[in-house]
Amino acid sequence: MEKRWVYNQEHSPETVQSLAQELGIDLTLATLLVQRGVDTFDSARRFFRPSLDHLHNPFLMADMDRAVERISQAVERGERILFYGDYDVDGTTAVALMFSFFRKRGYSQMDYYIPDRYKEGYGISVQGIDFAAQNGYSLVVALDCGIKANERVAYARQHNIDFIICDHHLPGDQIPEAAAVLDPKRPDCQYPYKHLSGCGVGFKLLQGYCARNGIALDELYPHLDLLAVSIASDIVPITDENRVMAHFGLERLNASPSVGLRAIIKIAGIQHQRIAIDDIVFRIGPRINAAGRMESGRTAVDLLCATDDSTAHSICALINSCNNDRKNIDRSITHEAIRMLAASGHQQHRCSTVLFNPGWHKGVVGIVASRLIETYYRPTVVLTQSGDMATGSARSVPGYDLYQAIESCADLLENFGGHTYAAGLTMRADRVDEFRERFEDYVRRTIDPAMLTPQVNVDARISLADINDKFFRILKQFQPFGPGNMSPVFESDHVVDTGGGRLVGSEKEHLKLSLTQGGSRQYDAIAFHLAEHYPEVHRRSPFSICYTLHENEFRGETSLQLRVKDIKFDQ
Repeated sequence: MEKRWVYNQEHSPETVQSLAQELGIDLTLATLLVQRGVDTFDSARRFFRPSLDHLHNPFLMADMDRAVERISQAVERGERILFYGDYDVDGTTAVALMFSFFRKRGYSQMDYYIPDRYKEGYGISVQGIDFAAQNGYSLVVALDCGIKANERVAYARQHNIDFIICDHHLPGDQIPEAAAVLDPKRPDCQYPYKHLSGCGVGFKLLQGYCARNGIALDELYPHLDLLAVSIASDIVPITDENRVMAHFGLERLNASPSVGLRAIIKIAGIQHQRIAIDDIVFRIGPRINAAGRMESGRTAVDLLCATDDSTAHSICALINSCNNDRKNIDRSITHEAIRMLAASGHQQHRCSTVLFNPGWHKGVVGIVASRLIETYYRPTVVLTQSGDMATGSARSVPGYDLYQAIESCADLLENFGGHTYAAGLTMRADRVDEFRERFEDYVRRTIDPAMLTPQVNVDARISLADINDKFFRILKQFQPFGPGNMSPVFESDHVVDTGGGRLVGSEKEHLKLSLTQGGSRQYDAIAFHLAEHYPEVHRRSPFSICYTLHENEFRGETSLQLRVKDIKFDQ
């Protein structure tokens, strides 16, 4: 599918020039900083030198004082506390963070609960509350869920169970009547940063708890590795406070990870390299998620809370097996879904995709939705059957608010929730056809047609010769990369392959290149899934590339590599 190259907006030349002079860097690097809102010496210092002192005061969050008071009271009285979390990475890391923190402080009147994805579904369940009531829990701390659980919280109150909700999803019209509701997206919350992960909201609660009870924050910071995993896996912006926490979480993950995370790192085969955000997204996160998709999310928390290597490696082997099963199933379902779409001729003229197959595995439909967008670039909903309900996941394309599109069909839905780009939803199976047409109608009326073509966002045009050691050294300090601070994408024109280009990969689907521009030095490059360009590249035809810069580690050697995102041949 041909891609659009979209160029980042230009900024004031005077601002760029001034910043370049103040920092002693070239104009390209200064431009990249200004694009990220870093336009003064002081903001650059905070960007390049993150500090835990930059974290916001947790008590700026609505209900934080009530939340800290209630959990402090529970600990002082020796009440039984249940940490209740969603079954994905964000929820399980949040539960592990809370449980590990209080366990290290010697508190034992607690346990954790992860709902069964298939029997209970997303969010607070009646079964979970009944479990708490039957086992004498008087306080439930809900993590990465609960912001719309009004009826469930009321049900818990009937059983003399209080709730503290730590969530980051968009609230409904009414806030649950809990002991405290922490959510920076609450309309009445003045917290200065709105993009925390669910685990991040739990971290802020612990930060407030430490402050109120005279506990050194050094007791909390060792758990930042869990928080970094949640930030990366939940695809929240790595800006402001998230950037600080991700930075120090990655440091912890590389220097002294928890026992459970160390086991995952080893089984993922990345123990001998520096772990970055991409490694969490593609290697660590999917393994944690696989437990909730294929077995039980509680298994993931068992691993993340493990205190000895033997236990951790045993659980990790099970989770890795789940992940392998998950990959096989999602590959099979994706192929089946593509065949369904190909067989339906009218699908190519639609602005959205809604697929329903009662036999598909509920645990992988979100992954399948993402895979389908790679082929059919449009907002996508993939549904399977659970009882008499159709339930599944939705994914969007950049720039389009999927949540609003789903909300426009709220009268057809039993339940829904999520973000701009990802959501979950449930409806009666007999309503799928009506939902498909209503959803398509809304998307068609509201989406910019340009959003239906994949785009590559280009930050700057440069010559290959501009990529010197100083340039790359400073660029590496822009990390950690992620939403809101993506790895810069460069364009270089009139490059040619020196003759070393070849097809690589198990199916020869990738291009390995050796590029030069105007007789400059040669640059190694890899172009994933761009093998169709090989014949013209091999003929030494000049072309333009857009790419990111990476350090490539191979057999103990580290070298600079261009990771090519797209190729356009000169006309």
